[in-house]
Amino acid sequence: MKTVLISIPLSILALAACESLELSQPLGPDIVLDEEPFIEAVYLDADEDLETPVDFTPEEPVVARTYSPSVSPEDVRENSEASNLAPYQAIDQANAKAAIEPSAANYMNAIQIYPYTRGALYQVYTAPEQVTDIALQTGEELMSVSAGDTVRWVLGDTVSGIGDQAQVHILVKPIQAGLKTNLIITTSRRAYHLELHAFNETYMAAVSWRYSDQPLVQRRAISSDAAARNEPVVQGLQLGRLKFRYEISGDKPHWRPTRVFDDTRKVYIQFPIRLDQGEAPPLFVVGRDGKSQLVNYRMRGNYYVVDRLFSMAELRLGEKRQDVVRISRNDIEGNS
Repeated sequence: MKTVLISIPLSILALAACESLELSQPLGPDIVLDEEPFIEAVYLDADEDLETPVDFTPEEPVVARTYSPSVSPEDVRENSEASNLAPYQAIDQANAKAAIEPSAANYMNAIQIYPYTRGALYQVYTAPEQVTDIALQTGEELMSVSAGDTVRWVLGDTVSGIGDQAQVHILVKPIQAGLKTNLIITTSRRAYHLELHAFNETYMAAVSWRYSDQPLVQRRAISSDAAARNEPVVQGLQLGRLKFRYEISGDKPHWRPTRVFDDTRKVYIQFPIRLDQGEAPPLFVVGRDGKSQLVNYRMRGNYYVVDRLFSMAELRLGEKRQDVVRISRNDIEGNS
């Protein structure tokens, strides 16, 4: 009887062991979705009399004039077929024509002042470790900021001036070169469409606009500076939807948050009132795999407003000796 020996390389056994260890590591706790708020239905009594009697007498028929567009869908289809362009080619052509590049003639010091045109794609050049300021019109109220890539781009907003002279600034910064994404800003007056490009060194310090409908002379409205100063930073929140279910642990630097809560859609991190006297810490969300990633948030006064809920997050500041403050949900099992 012969004995057959089969040799297996140790590297294969080590690789298999590593794979089995990686697969055996459990994932962290996942976020728990909130239930829909209960809304009580109100029914009217069938025997209840209506205060105002309803007249069911049929009225004279009304002839409504229908609107016929000057260009029919068939005409559009024929024109698109005549151009011999595929849909993606037509889109690329339209985007290329709508793109507005920076020019030396539109610079005022370090600010590129674009002429505002509805539907234009404004090109903004950025670089890692450099912040680009996107300044809106004075008195314009910010409604929303949406970016295609919120993981590799850091976004924030702040306000300069008070009262009727308040001006919103959107701050953007890429984490590495070679990135490209789009940015949509909606305000109380208009919408801005931008394309962001990340380079190694070349970046635009500031971007602003001039408006054709802006009057040369504006009458300044009388406002109270004190009222504007005391206006709450976080507005429009429903008290019944606020959830104070976060614990703050870790180091105790001067910027350590005082309170964290959410409204089932966004998380609000409250800092000491004079956070502007020092450096603000970046926020990282800890995923189920234990890895940290940047998240889209905005700074409003002494608040961080995070555009999504999270199970665990960390505030870090420093290089060799980091101050780390952890924020974790206390209603999820496994958070510690």
